[in-house]
Amino acid sequence: MTTLPNVRFLSRTTPPHIVTLVLLAGIGALNMSIFLPSLNAMTDYFDTTYAVMQISLSGYLAATAALQIFIGPISDKVGRRKVVLVAIGIFILATIGAMFAQSVEVFLAFRLLQASVATSLVLSRTIVRDMVPQDQAASMIGYVTMGMALVPMFGPMIGGVLQELFDWHATFAFLALAGIGVFALAYFDLGETVQDGGMGFGEQIKSYPALFASPRFWGYALCAAFASGAFFALLGGASFIASSVFNLSPFWSGVGLGAPAIGYAAGNFLSGRYSVQLGINKMALIGTIVTLVGMGASLGLSLAGFNHPLAFFGFCTFLGLGNGMSMPNATAGLLSVRPRLAGTASGLGGAIMVGGGAALSQFAGGLLTVESGTIPLQWLMFIVSALAMVSLLLVMQRTRQINA
Repeated sequence: MTTLPNVRFLSRTTPPHIVTLVLLAGIGALNMSIFLPSLNAMTDYFDTTYAVMQISLSGYLAATAALQIFIGPISDKVGRRKVVLVAIGIFILATIGAMFAQSVEVFLAFRLLQASVATSLVLSRTIVRDMVPQDQAASMIGYVTMGMALVPMFGPMIGGVLQELFDWHATFAFLALAGIGVFALAYFDLGETVQDGGMGFGEQIKSYPALFASPRFWGYALCAAFASGAFFALLGGASFIASSVFNLSPFWSGVGLGAPAIGYAAGNFLSGRYSVQLGINKMALIGTIVTLVGMGASLGLSLAGFNHPLAFFGFCTFLGLGNGMSMPNATAGLLSVRPRLAGTASGLGGAIMVGGGAALSQFAGGLLTVESGTIPLQWLMFIVSALAMVSLLLVMQRTRQINA
């Protein structure tokens, strides 16, 4: 029996249409990846180093991590609609500012402000929980996060084409226009969905010790952080590798950057199909093993002297496949450690995950040179993938102790 609320498309008096939620999630994911094929060209344009330009990714992720903690409590108090519209408005202005920046410092400042669009990505899922009961939310969230899964496949390709036809400014013009379109859709379709104010930020802070004292919370959080960290490390170094090591065009750089998303979509399907049957711990463990084997094979081939873009980016599909299985289950485990504190655990776990990704993406960018080739990045992805598996094994050990 369905309990979906009455939804009228383009009405501000009813909850939003599913299409609106998909696009809200998609614009946040698009902003993270579409400019990556232009990163080397932007480094030359601003006459800086790749490591400095890399802050446009790592700094963005760090700002997103901080937002994860505050977005929920703020939207509980003032409403989802107001927060989403203000955040997208800031994003549009920041995107235009970045497009016209004449120095790397000004560009990076506007790039950090662009992180406001992560609000729409996070709240699109929160709005679903406002609209439907918990047992229906998982299915609806699956459709919403489709935007997050599909955009990384095509976003870098779009950015690569725009770079080849014009330059990096065109990518940010495209982002600004997309932002304006999503803002207009949200303005006319996103009715307020919050009912009762949730846990405030002060209350969240008071609940942190209960989570910090849980070894299982840390195990799940670190598993998710290390698993996603391998992907963020790839984002941090892949543009340099594609253009400077393999001499790929911006378009083919975008194709390579989309490879993990293909695996992630497959991993999500397998997770949805088998997680209930196998259990979240076993499914997450299988995912970490898949990633570790894929990254190990990639590293082994490079150490043996076989270094080809098809091999490098092809094995990155295994990174996406493993993460598609491990991430949803590690996240589900993280939320189940203290069910009463699920909202706090979600924000805190997300901050740990994305904050760790920011550090690893910046570290990856600083490791690489043309002489070093792909090997430093492959070692980094292999090591953090191993740490994800170890974190999950510690959770399973702790679970056995509790149940003994």
